[in-house]
Amino acid sequence: MTERAQEVRYEERDTVAIITLDRPERLNTLTEAVVQGVADGIDRATASQPVRAIVLRGEGRVFTAGYDLVAGEGAGGWGSPFDAPSVKPREGAWDPVRDYQFMNHNVERFMKIWHCPKPVIGQIHGFAVGGATDLVLCCDQLFMAEDAYIGYAPSRIFGTPTTMMWVYRLGLEHAKQFLLTGEAIDAQTAYRIGLVSRVVPAAELAAATEEYAAKFQHIPANQLALNKLLINQAFENMGLRTTQLLGTLFDGITRHTEEAYRWAESFETKGFREVIRERDAPFGDYGERKRRRS
Repeated sequence: MTERAQEVRYEERDTVAIITLDRPERLNTLTEAVVQGVADGIDRATASQPVRAIVLRGEGRVFTAGYDLVAGEGAGGWGSPFDAPSVKPREGAWDPVRDYQFMNHNVERFMKIWHCPKPVIGQIHGFAVGGATDLVLCCDQLFMAEDAYIGYAPSRIFGTPTTMMWVYRLGLEHAKQFLLTGEAIDAQTAYRIGLVSRVVPAAELAAATEEYAAKFQHIPANQLALNKLLINQAFENMGLRTTQLLGTLFDGITRHTEEAYRWAESFETKGFREVIRERDAPFGDYGERKRRRS
C-alpha cells in the first residue's frame, strides 16, 4: 500500500511504515508541504496497529538538502500559520515572537518523531544538511550510506539548530567541533563518534534499514513504547525543551543580523550557488564533496 500526499509518500510493508520525501527534483528540500507530510505520516504510522517501526527516507540522489531557500520557503520565508498581527509591521521590521511561532511550528512537527511510541529509523543517503538535521536527528536511530555525509553548515551564517539534538546525541566536545565550524561529517566519522548506528554501502542501505526495522515486530508494542519513553525522558530532564526554545529563538536572531541581511541579499547579485560556495570554500567540505560527485 503506497500513497502520495503532496510531496511525501506513505507506505506500509507488513509491520514497517516507510515515509519518503518525494521531491527529488529539488533535492527533497523542506517546504511547508514536506514538513506537514512527514508529520502526517508519523501520525498515520502511530495509529496503524500492524506497524511496529518506521523508516524515514528520501527519493532520488539525496536524503534532503534542508530548507528550500531558493523557493523562498526556507526559515523566515514561509509566513505563519498564526493570525496576522494586529499592527501592520513597517517595511523591513522583524517580529521575533512571530518568527518563533512559525519556526517552533516546524519544531513541533519534527518532534512528532521523538514522541512517536514506535521506533523511527532515519535512512541517510547522499547527504542531510542544514535544516534537514533538525528533522533527521529526531529519529531514534540512523542508518547511513558509506558515501553520505551530514552537517549543519548554516552555523557559519544564517542559522542555529532548532531541535538542537546535536549536543544530546554527540556530547560536548563533538557538538562544539561540528557546530562551531559547521564541518561536514562523513559516514565513517559519524559512526566513530556514535552519531549513527550503522554504515553500509549505498546500494544496500534500503534493504539493510528495512530488514532491521522488521525485527521490531517480535517485540510487544507496549514494550517498545515504554523503553523509548524511558530513554527520551532522561534527555528531556537534561533540559532538551529549554535548549530547543533557545535554539529556535537564536535561529531567528541569526537570520536578522546585518551580516545575515547582506548574505541573503547577495543571492540576487551572485546567485545562490555561488554564495553557498563562498560560504563553504574556506572549510573545503560541502562544495568539494558535491563537485566530486558531479
